[in-house]
Amino acid sequence: MSLIGLLIAGLIIGLLGKWVAPSNRDNIPIWLTVICGIGGVLVGYFVAGALGVAATGGVDWIRWIISIALAAIFVAVASTLTSRRALR
Repeated sequence: MSLIGLLIAGLIIGLLGKWVAPSNRDNIPIWLTVICGIGGVLVGYFVAGALGVAATGGVDWIRWIISIALAAIFVAVASTLTSRRALR
């Protein structure tokens, strides 16, 4: 997949993550969610390659699962770091 394709996929995953998240628990801005989606797809693509996931002619489901999981982890970390609640 080309770099442009990965960026578009990351944008879509970031926007879907923002749409799926409950609004009362979602405390990060949309731009940060999109950045986390793009980062998760880019890093996940290379992690899957490093783990030996072979590219196929069809949809690389394992590569996508890894990318989406990493995007979710990135959003969770960003949410924790940008929390608007005061620390006790």
